[in-house]
Amino acid sequence: MTTYHCPQDGTRSPISALTWCCPVCRGPWDLDFRPAAGLTPHVLPGRANSLWRYEEILPLTAPEVSLGEGRTPLVPLTDTVSAKLDYLMPTLSFKDRGAVMLAELARRLNPDRVVADSSGNAGTSVAAYCARAALPCTVYVPEGTSPKKTEQIRAHGARLVTVPGGREATALAARAAADEPGVFYASHVFNPYFLHGTKTYVYELWEDLGGRLPDTLVVPVGNGTLLLGAALATAELHALGLIAARPRLVAVQAEAVSPLAEAFRAGAEDLLPPGSGAPAPTLAEGIAIPRPPRARQILAAVRASGGTFLTVSEDEIRDSQRDLAARGFYVETTGVACWAAVRDGSAHRPPGNVVVPLCGAGVKTGMAG
Repeated sequence: MTTYHCPQDGTRSPISALTWCCPVCRGPWDLDFRPAAGLTPHVLPGRANSLWRYEEILPLTAPEVSLGEGRTPLVPLTDTVSAKLDYLMPTLSFKDRGAVMLAELARRLNPDRVVADSSGNAGTSVAAYCARAALPCTVYVPEGTSPKKTEQIRAHGARLVTVPGGREATALAARAAADEPGVFYASHVFNPYFLHGTKTYVYELWEDLGGRLPDTLVVPVGNGTLLLGAALATAELHALGLIAARPRLVAVQAEAVSPLAEAFRAGAEDLLPPGSGAPAPTLAEGIAIPRPPRARQILAAVRASGGTFLTVSEDEIRDSQRDLAARGFYVETTGVACWAAVRDGSAHRPPGNVVVPLCGAGVKTGMAG
């Protein structure tokens, strides 16, 4: 049976135990899973037009809760930069890639209830897929979460709990609930099945680009679920002999909340000691994570790829949202961060071919003031 293991101390647990974190260090789990051989571009025609087409590399197959997620378009923005339109997902964000894996796993484990915490998009995804799986669900969100996102969570039938304070307080409240018996914690941070869902972002690029990947993948980073999924996919593709070299991973954070960028620039392997006071507000609410639990893995993945961290200002986020809208793409404020980092005129645009994700639809937040 596939098992969880702790990358810090080696502790293991069966997935059926509903143990949401390592009981020794309280850190996130990784998954003991190795993709099967046999995936090539030639076997894909005729398969389901969703992320489940990559069955050889997924830890779950034959799902019952799919909403047709995945297979989002890749569209040029410039001669060298293309955008993957992951806001064209069933719940209008890339989080569907991981949420469907968590809901399918929960359905098979049949817990008493599912809990999740989120700044919005992960919560809407988990709520939708739990509705599809007929699983009772509670979603914890910080006060100030976009009303459109909380409306969507309620619409899917989930119980919504608004937590005073910021993202960290919300996570602590959800984890306390997750410690109760019979609860499945659908954590997009602690549960590695989520990362095995987000890695399909890169497998789709590999398929659409004819069995290759771009020179650079630019990814927004808060808790790092898309970046770590991308790192997982590039490592698998390389190990399977399906790509000759791995692309650079460039991580983007908002200047206002950029703990990983600060640690990277300091040459640190983990987060720096926290400063005093609360983090500054940012329009990029989806990546405003002051203490991401997988920080060490994120920093190591970026360095191993030869990549770097970039930060963007609030003005750059506003301008880039308007710029994308003028090009026909209506994207939420977090989802424009990568374009803000590498758009026309940027001194930071990496050389070669670049792909950025447009992660969430603009209807989730509206236009920045």
